[in-house]
This record gives sequence, structure tokens and C-alpha cells, in this order.
Amino acid sequence: MALPTWDHPEPLAVDSAPVPEYGAGSLADVLPTLAAGMSVPDMTAAIPELTPADRNCVFLIDGLGWEQLRAHPDEAPFMTSLLASSRGGTGRPITAGYPATTATSLASIGTGLPPGAHGLPGYTARNPATGELMNQLRWNPWTDPRAWQPHPTVFQLADAAGVHTAQVSSPTFQNTPLTKVALSGGTFHGRLSGEERMDLAAEQLAAGDRSLVYTYYAEVDGKGHRFGIDSDPWRGQLMYVDRLVQRLAEQLPPRSALYVTADHGMIDIPFDEQHRIDFDEDRELRAGVALLGGEGRARHVYAVPGAQADVLTCWREVLGEQFWIASRDEAIAAGWFGPRVDERVYARLGDVIAAARDDVLIIASEREPKESAMVGNHGSMTPVEQLVPLLQVRS
Repeated sequence: MALPTWDHPEPLAVDSAPVPEYGAGSLADVLPTLAAGMSVPDMTAAIPELTPADRNCVFLIDGLGWEQLRAHPDEAPFMTSLLASSRGGTGRPITAGYPATTATSLASIGTGLPPGAHGLPGYTARNPATGELMNQLRWNPWTDPRAWQPHPTVFQLADAAGVHTAQVSSPTFQNTPLTKVALSGGTFHGRLSGEERMDLAAEQLAAGDRSLVYTYYAEVDGKGHRFGIDSDPWRGQLMYVDRLVQRLAEQLPPRSALYVTADHGMIDIPFDEQHRIDFDEDRELRAGVALLGGEGRARHVYAVPGAQADVLTCWREVLGEQFWIASRDEAIAAGWFGPRVDERVYARLGDVIAAARDDVLIIASEREPKESAMVGNHGSMTPVEQLVPLLQVRS
């Protein structure tokens, strides 16, 4: 059989993608490491650089990647002063996990499991039981949360072990399915303002001899999507959240550790045909495709039965210089979703998976008009998306 000939450079090799640091330095490793330090059974201290504390607080800032933080010292002077403390004083970041997107990352940090185990493998993914795309951030269409993600959260395990456990976030998130499958356990405290959340997080830390507290802020990500990370609104949010971090750090009770991290970074993508490839306008890319899942920089492509090999070949030839293009089994073997993929998760992954290396998107202007209009984007394995801080303040 003759090998295929290419009239352009060969496609990116699947194993050349920078796989997240699962098991040693990813978001999924943070809470198990902290819980192990508080003697919660069956937890492993996977990030060896971290030193145990009796009271631990994780403040997750949605969308604040390591590279964006380092690039804006004037807007974030307090967090900049903490860069050397990251990852236990090594001054290094951790990795989000693939894809680097909110639903996946929140499930990773809350369950202590990589995406292949918790089963939220992207912004949207196919539900094998129905054949429909499921939005895992908005949980639409409705799917039984416990069937979709049956593993206990680290918060639940810590609470059962006698650790005082709490989440402090917007009241909007209290009863969402994503919160239930990723972040439940102990008590949820809804507060509208960032200042109220910081004050209450400090109070909750002090409420137990052993405490595990999680708090969250969303609008850095929101302004990045709408205006880009090179915008004044984004910079304003970074300035605000920097003050929130300092406010919480100054209230830590004794024997506490505060960890400031994020679910992903972000990259601005220009609005032109070279950088935004429109699936809905491209007959070649649409051929043999039943469903397009994921998001612009991390696509799950579901082929019509029998067309998987043809779709893989086509996507590699058209996009293979700019995207890592893998079959489902190739991505699994390369460890993109973690060291294993559970059987219930296998068919949620695309027949073809496309992860952006260059500054490009696969948009879908007709079926995804809002997402296709976003300035700031994320999802893939590049450093700007994948690397997130793990800043530390101890009392």
C-alpha cells in the first residue's frame, strides 16, 4: 500500500502535543494533595512541592492563566509578588488538563480526577445514550448528574473525614448540576460581591481545626471572552481580583494556606478567515461529520457511522499543520485526557479530536453564533491556555 503524499508539510504528530502534567502537577492533583495533608483517607499527595496545612483555601479565578498574570505586573501587583511562591515555592505553574475549559477543569479540581475519569471532556460532548450534544457547562439538555459523573468529590470525602468543608461562590451556582457533580460536599455559601466572598472564606477557614474551603470568581474570564485579554475591561477585572486576593490573604487564620489558581488561560484570536476557520462554511470539513462538539480550540468531531477514517484523513490534511489531529484512540493512548479513560466516558470523546497549536479557531458561525463571536478563547494544550498559577500564602 502506497503511503499518502502531501503537497504541504506533514501534519503535526499526535505525540508532539504537550500533554498536561496529570498525576504530579495538574488541577486534578491539587485537592487530593491538600486533603492528604489533612489525613483524609485514600487521598494522595500528588504534588510533592506542597507542604501540609491544617486549614486550606483554594481561590479559583476563572480564566487567569500563568502567562497572562506574568504579563500584567502593574495590574496585579499583589499576585505578581506571589509568583515565586507558586507550586510550593518553586516559582512554577501547574497545568489545567485537556481540554482547558471551565466545565472540565472544575470537575478535575473538585473530584481530584482527570477528564478521562470524571467524564466531562469538554464544553460540549456527545451523550452516547441519546446521540445528542450535551453542554456540560449549562447542563443542556438535561442529563442525570450522578449518572454522568458518579465519583465522589474531594469535598465530600473530606467532609466525611471530619474536615470542615465549605464552598463560597455566587448564589447562582448553588444548585447547578455542575456544582453538584464537581464541587458539592460540606456547606455552600452564596455571596454576591467578591469582598463578601473573601471575608466569608476567611471565616469558614477559621471555623474548624481542619478546614477545606473553596471560593471562585468568574468575571476575568467573562471580560476576556467578550473583549479580549488586551482590553481595558479585562485589565480592570484583573486589578479588582488582585485586590480580592490580597483581602483574603490578610485575613487568613493561623495554620492556614491559601492557594490561588485558575481553570485555564486565554488567547485572543483575530477576526479574519485565516485565524477563524468556519466549519459551517467549509464543505470539506463538514463531509462525513454528524456532530461538532467541544469549542473552537478543542474540537470533538463525531463522524457518521463508517466515515471515521475519512474524516480523520480529511481533517489532518486540511488542518494538520495548525492543529494536533488525533483519532479517539490515538488521543487516549497519548494521554490527552489522563492516564485512563473510563468505559462510560469513551464514546463521549470525538471520533476525531482537534487541538489547536497555532493562533486559530474552528468556529461554527451558524450553530454557535455566540461562541464564534468571542474575542478571547481557550481549550487547547498550548502554554498560554494550559499553564495556570498555584500561588501560595501561609499564615
